[in-house]
Amino acid sequence: MKRLALLLALALCSATAFAAINLNTATKEELVALPGVGPAKAQAILDYRNSHGQFKSIEEVKDVKGIGAKRFEKLKPELTVAPAPVKAASAVAKPAASAKGEIRAADTHVRK
Repeated sequence: MKRLALLLALALCSATAFAAINLNTATKEELVALPGVGPAKAQAILDYRNSHGQFKSIEEVKDVKGIGAKRFEKLKPELTVAPAPVKAASAVAKPAASAKGEIRAADTHVRK
C-alpha cells in the first residue's frame, strides 16, 4: 500500500515537472519556479517581453540580462514558446458617430 502511495506521488510530481513554461504567457510566479530563476531574473524576463514583444524562440531568452548560455542549457528543457492568445474584440460594435448633416434612417419619415 505504501508503495502504491509513493508511486502515485511520484507520478503526480513528474507530471508537473514535465509541463513546460510558455515564455509568452508565464507569470512571475511560474518563472520563479524554474531552476536558477529568482524574482529578479523572472522580472527581467517579463520586462524583456514587455519591451520586445513575444519571444519567437526559447533561445531568445538568452538576450535577457543575467541569462547566459550555461543557465539557458539548464532552463531549455523547461521552456516553450507559443503565441499568447489574442484577446477577442467586444461582440457589440459601437455605432460610428454621425457627421453633421447626415440623414439618419429615423429622420427620414414624412409627416403629413
